Amino acid sequence: MDKSNPQYTYFVEVLKEELKPAMGCTEPIAVAYCGAKAREVLGKMPEKVEISVSGNIIKNVKSVIVPNTGGMKGIAAAAAAGIIAGDARRELEVISVVSGEQKKQIADFLENTEIHIVPIEQGDLLDIIISVYSQNDSAVVRIAHTHTNIVRIEKNGAILFDKPLIKEETSENKLKEESLTVEAIYDFANKVELSDVEEVIGRQIAYNQAIAEEGIRNNWGANIGKVLLEGHEQDVRQRAKAMAAAGSDARMSGCELPVVVNSGSGNQGITVSVPLIVYAKEKKCSRDQLYRALVLSNLIAIHQKRGIGCLSAYCGAVSAGTAAGCGIAYLCGGDLKTVTHTLVNAIAIASGMVCDGAKPSCAAKIAVALEAGIMGYEMYCHGQQFRGGDGIVSKGVENTIHNIGRLGADGMRETDKEIIRIMTEV
Repeated sequence: MDKSNPQYTYFVEVLKEELKPAMGCTEPIAVAYCGAKAREVLGKMPEKVEISVSGNIIKNVKSVIVPNTGGMKGIAAAAAAGIIAGDARRELEVISVVSGEQKKQIADFLENTEIHIVPIEQGDLLDIIISVYSQNDSAVVRIAHTHTNIVRIEKNGAILFDKPLIKEETSENKLKEESLTVEAIYDFANKVELSDVEEVIGRQIAYNQAIAEEGIRNNWGANIGKVLLEGHEQDVRQRAKAMAAAGSDARMSGCELPVVVNSGSGNQGITVSVPLIVYAKEKKCSRDQLYRALVLSNLIAIHQKRGIGCLSAYCGAVSAGTAAGCGIAYLCGGDLKTVTHTLVNAIAIASGMVCDGAKPSCAAKIAVALEAGIMGYEMYCHGQQFRGGDGIVSKGVENTIHNIGRLGADGMRETDKEIIRIMTEV
């Protein structure tokens, strides 16, 4: 793929757009960001807060600790953290700098402020509306579709900002989306000038490796990483799964280290990157090889998620884990055929794992998805593969990716609703 090709520029833009730093699980952080922006628009501390959120926000905020709150969980805690201590300019790192005094103020605000939370029945899968009030003044901010996508701002009833929920579909945009194929991604990974991606990929390596090491070093969540590593320190396959799980262990339990996300998810960002870092070290791969493998892994995960959507009942660890399997195959010298068969095999193994919200068990699901990714590669190395007609597998990798898009976005819609009903009954 030549650098003058518009497709090349698009792929670089996709990586820069998707691989953003975030601190904390991205759904509560999106709530905090919305709260910080609402307070900014209001111009003072609110006396009353109304929070409307979609079911998927409820699902993904319920069980994770909000960083820099002293161990608090939930939508109200996330909004309060943003309102009291958030800096909206930092977007997904909105509450990365919080003083000890501000932590006390967050607790006081929750104790003494009228806060109402209501579900949005008809809206986007990712939808957050925060309304804040102080005396005769009010402000409203809505985020929808993606975690930092502000679509509406109001102050005292006047609309200050309004934009369509989703960008208008144009023939140019459609052609760009359709250019994201496994074959094109493989070609791009081979030919990209590393200077065009080294900042985003280098940051992903540094951030995600650091939180994985923290997860192994200390006591976080269910300690899935430590469980996997016990007695298997010399097994690169187990280390790869353990380190990725450990990063999730820490992140789901309020660790205040940042991660670089993929497709709006820190867990997916960890999953597509940390196992490759482990394998590259084991196999003494060059920096060039690792960076190209990470380009491939990231873009294949993004390619799968474009069809599924940002939030779904289809566990995002599957997309990331299968993509990581492709990256490992690439690191081990796999050609395009090896990568495509790795992906199809892995999808056939792991598709169907449900997302029941962000919580400590995400670490275990990451390990399962990575096992599928690695098994998919090893199957092909031994001359074994799943074929078109085996379940949701169709002939051709793009057809199979299209199938999981249908499964995640359409087929599992009712599953998602039932999961949310089950979770909110507890």
